Amino acid sequence: MSENETDIINKPNHYARWVIQPLTYVMANGMEFWRGNIIKYSTRAGYKQYDGMTMWESEIVDLRKAIRNAEARIEQIEQHQRELG
Repeated sequence: MSENETDIINKPNHYARWVIQPLTYVMANGMEFWRGNIIKYSTRAGYKQYDGMTMWESEIVDLRKAIRNAEARIEQIEQHQRELG
């Protein structure tokens, strides 16, 4: 594996700007998958550019991903409440 590949895997630029990377924070706090994804996507929003998109478009995509994870959790809670009656 080249040094560049290692950096992309272990310290991608869109997370390297933070003192604590989202993965480290999420794992250290024992957070659930959905919560970790919200932190991940909202943290990198505006810092990761997707191929074929502007930075603005890329930011919107990551914010929508964060919202999607929040909505999935809300749906899970609501389903659980319905099942309890």
